[in-house]
Amino acid sequence: MKHQKSILVETLPRMMTEITSEIAHIVATSGVPSGLVNIFVRHTSCSLTITEKADADIRGDLETLARRWAPDGDPAYRRDTEGQDDMASLARSVLTGVSLNVPCANGRMLLGRLQGIYLWEHRAQAHQREIVVSVLG
Repeated sequence: MKHQKSILVETLPRMMTEITSEIAHIVATSGVPSGLVNIFVRHTSCSLTITEKADADIRGDLETLARRWAPDGDPAYRRDTEGQDDMASLARSVLTGVSLNVPCANGRMLLGRLQGIYLWEHRAQAHQREIVVSVLG
């Protein structure tokens, strides 16, 4: 069995947007009792991640780390076609990934108690992002 649906998410600049409940709803209504859910973002300057949802400071600290990994406007970058955050956002996406796989059973994702699924915007501006959710059983 399989089920696929796309969702649009409005992001904030350089912030993580929790999408756990949207993904959980798709899994619950998919008709697939158990298997795997694949979550894929169709953009190159944002990413998906699973992290702790209980403490927002963690998400802020992760953004601080990302600024260290890939700073805006580094003079060593050759690409700056779309501005100072262009290459940095592309690099952050490569480092953090654009897809996730989560097992599911009984119509529910098998996330840990404190785990949440987040869309991480790497651009310095807000965007609308498309996410494809595929439930396979």
